[in-house]
Amino acid sequence: MLLFDTVFNGNDAVYKLTEDAVNSAIAQHGEDKAVGFPDTAYGLPCYNAVTGTKIKTLKDIKDAMGVVKSLMTRERRLNDAFMSGVATALCAEFIEALKYIDGATPYAEPCYGHLADAIIRELGVPLVTGDIPGVAVILGAAPTAQEGADLVKSYQEQGILVTLVGGIIDQVAEVGMKTGANVRVIPLGKDVTSVVHVVSVALRAALIFGNIQPGDAANLMKYTFERVPAFVNAFKPLDDVIVACGAGAIALGFPVVTNDMDYANGVKVPKSLIRLEDVSKFNAVSLEARDIKIKITHIDIPVSYASAFEGEIIRRGDMQVEFDGSRVDCFELVQTKEVAEIEDHKIELIGPDIDEFEVGSKHNIGFVVEVGGKKMQTDFESVIERKFHTYINGGEGIMHTGQRDMIRIRISKDAFNAGFRAKHLGEILYAKVKNDYEAVVDRCQVKIYTNPEDCKELRHGLVFNVFEKRDERLLSLTDESVDVYYSCILCQAFSPSHVCVVTPERLGLCGAVSWLDAKATNELEPEGACQIITKEGVIDEKLGAYESVNTAVNKYSMGALEKVTLYSIMEDPMTSCGCFECICGIEPMSNGVAIANREYAGATPLGMTFSEMASMTGGGVQTPGFMGHGKHFISSKKFMAAEGGLERIVWMPKELKDFVAERLNATAKEMYGIDNFTDMIGDETIAEDPETLYTFLQEKNHPALSMDPLM
Repeated sequence: MLLFDTVFNGNDAVYKLTEDAVNSAIAQHGEDKAVGFPDTAYGLPCYNAVTGTKIKTLKDIKDAMGVVKSLMTRERRLNDAFMSGVATALCAEFIEALKYIDGATPYAEPCYGHLADAIIRELGVPLVTGDIPGVAVILGAAPTAQEGADLVKSYQEQGILVTLVGGIIDQVAEVGMKTGANVRVIPLGKDVTSVVHVVSVALRAALIFGNIQPGDAANLMKYTFERVPAFVNAFKPLDDVIVACGAGAIALGFPVVTNDMDYANGVKVPKSLIRLEDVSKFNAVSLEARDIKIKITHIDIPVSYASAFEGEIIRRGDMQVEFDGSRVDCFELVQTKEVAEIEDHKIELIGPDIDEFEVGSKHNIGFVVEVGGKKMQTDFESVIERKFHTYINGGEGIMHTGQRDMIRIRISKDAFNAGFRAKHLGEILYAKVKNDYEAVVDRCQVKIYTNPEDCKELRHGLVFNVFEKRDERLLSLTDESVDVYYSCILCQAFSPSHVCVVTPERLGLCGAVSWLDAKATNELEPEGACQIITKEGVIDEKLGAYESVNTAVNKYSMGALEKVTLYSIMEDPMTSCGCFECICGIEPMSNGVAIANREYAGATPLGMTFSEMASMTGGGVQTPGFMGHGKHFISSKKFMAAEGGLERIVWMPKELKDFVAERLNATAKEMYGIDNFTDMIGDETIAEDPETLYTFLQEKNHPALSMDPLM
């Protein structure tokens, strides 16, 4: 059977199934019944993205079926087949949406179903930095469970985000493979219609990061083709519905690799439709078809190593040993030495090894990583140190939290049984430091201390002294004390017009790029993402407006931006890409701003959720009255400085408020003489509507109420 007939038949079958399901739902609930996915600002994201229409009720879905029908042309041309594939995806979204009526939770572990907007924003940074180089969609059941698990594992070890649909979910469970968003292997669902949830991720990426307007189908598909590095692996036997879904994937630019040799007989779609009988070759062929380049850093350790393991949780019952800085002396330190003092790749363990400790016990550990190079600067030490968290977490079965002298490391029993020992922590640190900082680090050696006496002496002596000097240096770094700022365009991989301007007191909105990070990045890659902006041509110091900054953002946004201010939320605010940690927006009644963080799914006094606030702000556009930013910027003296600063903050989620409390209270005390300022700020336990919030602020005599009007 030709591809055209297969796709059209599959589309017809799904359309009829959807029509019946919608009619049944209307008969049960009525046409006015609300429908939509949770934790998204886009209603039914695929339909919204393709047509520009937001579906809210069952009647809206019934009306939308006519729009879907119009896509189901039956000419024997590839474009018609692909558009029928898109129609199939929209029908699948309708079917899936019906599962969520009345707040139902249709998916149980291990399956996820719909993925919230917040998850997509979390994926933004690793996607643009290449820590997630691609997205695999694996559909159906492999010839054997082991072959399926091996394929999934091969992608996972390369840092690929893997989504699973159908029989492959049971197969990876059968061989005992861990799944979940934290290890970047996400089972979506066992019904084929659940594949639409990864299509939804791709389309929302275009809306969130790319400033593609809903309904602009041509640019939508251009964006997914060029900027969303996804591909499909589909196992035989393929039925008409799966083939129709595959046509929809190809329409978005995602190549399909299958071992069903009868699939699409007589039709060739170069680099997009690939038949390959040997499943073991799926990985290499898929990456080549999608032009995904994997950067390989060999690390001599007995467990797998990839960014996909960074979120892995080691439970107490699964751990072999733990090093816990909250209970005993632990630390991690980078020190700059003369090159001649360093023996490259020397890894020294000073104290007992992991196999000398009792199972489940807690111990001391300290790392001193000594680096040297002609271009190495002491300012880079803390930048490298902060990467230890990511580096160590990349080992399968290794968990790292915290930084400086408040770290915790757990080694799992599985990793220990595979042969993982203390020296392998040194191998990880050596390999990653040399690879990531090769432009400034010529030699590197690692000392690992596990003797309690050594750890205590070093922590309370050398380590504390170094940290104290660094903190004094960081406190002296203000926007006024430096001659240069830095641009950062890392996120342009997804958001082509966005430019961050990073200053000592305003880190990148993703929360991951400080002024020192940007400085180091510029040293490492002079032609890379972070470029020097010399502070010249002051226009307005209060706004943070400079001629040189305007010239830079105009240049690096390819003319999309003419000017930005550094300290204002109202006048030419900085753009946002979509992967911001937080977003603040004006709350008119209280004359202040409410802040929501990505993790918060509830309502805000603005009458919007985080996702709804964010949908107005991302994509590299300027939105006066709204601003994306990092969590630590909240306690900066430059936060909204042009509009009165920190005293404008009237509400934020309690979890976020607790997180920033110490620094925010200290800044408010220094600047305004206010004690415990966070006690004056509302949260969801106090108010979720503007009227209740206003009453609370009056009781607390919040300063925002007496400030000049924001609007």
